[in-house]
Amino acid sequence: MADLPEMRFLTVAEVAEIMRVSKMTVYRLVHAGDLPAVRFGRSYRVPEQAVSEALQRPIADVG
Repeated sequence: MADLPEMRFLTVAEVAEIMRVSKMTVYRLVHAGDLPAVRFGRSYRVPEQAVSEALQRPIADVG
């Protein structure tokens, strides 16, 4: 079998805790396409690497 990279997926609740935002904010990021996610049944899973990359991006200055 080919060597597959080790990917860890986080729940929306875990992402919200790591990013210190609400679960609704995580859902908004997913639906807007700002945070990639995979849908498993009725729930979403976000790759851990995507969360790390999102936290490294600069925050836009609004206003």
